[in-house]
Amino acid sequence: MFKTLTAALSLFFILAVGAAWAQSGGQFFDPTTKKWITYGPTYGGKSPVKRKMVDYNGPYSTGTIIVDTGERRLYHVQPGGKAMKYGVGVGKEGFQWAGTHRITRKAEWPGWTPPPEMRARERAKGRILPTYMEGGPNNPLGARALYIGSTLYRIHGTNQPWTIGDAVSSGCIRLANEDVIHLYNNVTVGSRVVVVR
Repeated sequence: MFKTLTAALSLFFILAVGAAWAQSGGQFFDPTTKKWITYGPTYGGKSPVKRKMVDYNGPYSTGTIIVDTGERRLYHVQPGGKAMKYGVGVGKEGFQWAGTHRITRKAEWPGWTPPPEMRARERAKGRILPTYMEGGPNNPLGARALYIGSTLYRIHGTNQPWTIGDAVSSGCIRLANEDVIHLYNNVTVGSRVVVVR
């Protein structure tokens, strides 16, 4: 009787906690601020760096995406001397790059195929990556992806929005899901991408 009652209470507690978690949307611990942050309806899609419209008087034409890896910001050039500025995560030391390409493909909730080199690096650290992961809120590529030329690099979302503003990736440019959706909706295949260091 006692075991049955204990099991029933444990199940009730698990269901109650699960319901509260689902209702709150869940939380994650932000190691930078040392605070618990509640996930929003887009699975924690908000960036710690708020996007904003800024003045732009540079050499690139309307529609160009400029990624400044040193500043850790992405600029999408708009008409009338303006640009939408986003916070991004960039390649960590040894994985940074620069160049000019075009967006060759767009995808919503993209699947992830880690390159063999990445899988080998992570295996050496004791972490086993999948050979393929379906798209979804737990996928590291997040809500959207913009494929850069014929490279392995992407401009993509993330399931770790607290990493925005840091050098954390293997060369990809990551935005919070909320921001990558905003950018994705305003970019076409063929758009120019300029990555500067």
